[in-house]
Amino acid sequence: MDKMISVVGHIALDYIVDVEKIAGKNESSPIIDYEEYPGGGAANIAVAIAKLGGKSQLISPAGTDFSSSGYEKLLKEACVDLSHLYSIEDLKLSKAFIFTDREDNQTTYFYWGSSSKFKELEPEPVDFVHLATADCVYNAKISQVAGFVSFDPGQDLVTYSKENLEIILAHTDILFANRHEISRVSEMTGKSFTELKAMIDVIVVTYDAEGSRIYTGNEEWAIPVVSVKAVDPTGAGDAYRAGFLLAYTRGYSLPTCGKIGSTVASFVVQTRGCQTSLPTWDEMKFRYEVNFGILEAEN
Repeated sequence: MDKMISVVGHIALDYIVDVEKIAGKNESSPIIDYEEYPGGGAANIAVAIAKLGGKSQLISPAGTDFSSSGYEKLLKEACVDLSHLYSIEDLKLSKAFIFTDREDNQTTYFYWGSSSKFKELEPEPVDFVHLATADCVYNAKISQVAGFVSFDPGQDLVTYSKENLEIILAHTDILFANRHEISRVSEMTGKSFTELKAMIDVIVVTYDAEGSRIYTGNEEWAIPVVSVKAVDPTGAGDAYRAGFLLAYTRGYSLPTCGKIGSTVASFVVQTRGCQTSLPTWDEMKFRYEVNFGILEAEN
């Protein structure tokens, strides 16, 4: 029986806009094309876990356009548990507007919308929680009432106070970060990487095309990326964490969790949109075994 994985963070709509060039101040630029995709780190992870056959629950403030945008229907069809959503009466869903020019320069605008209400909400205790990019105040609260905490501060790390970051880290069992974020965590807390390893059971650091490294105690594993023809890297990190966490709750070894995460991520980068080409467990297993050999049995 799979453990319920509760995921805290944004439900967002992503607008991917191709432009001739990034417009400067008081300038306009032609739009070549644009697409709307379901996004938000927490929603991406919850949908990916569900698609893999796991049990996921989304904890997020849902804006006034949650139903009319079609997002509610999408999450229900994906079998994500929505019983812990907060209904927000006066704000729309979060939105990300991502503009990319012909030379792959990019600029992004993010509308927090309903997610700005996070800090006013009181969390209920949960068994196993993953804290995706979200509000540091809420994340600090829920980290103290959760049985097991996985934490990914992501790009929102710049909004964290030292106090809230330290509260969350004190309760964190698995920490996910890229190479820049792990340095920032060290700077903000005054703790070296060695000290962070001593206080957190598992630390996973991602290195883009170079893969990831998993640290626990005195052990360390390098996990390669699964090589595919990449179209859009957006959402790869969310897919990696979904695969890793589901494998972890199913009792797989840490290096296998990393390889499963890497395999799930490889599906996402093949198309545009964070939830467009998520794999089932069987699809993941087939690609895993092509790249890494026979997948060990669950513990």
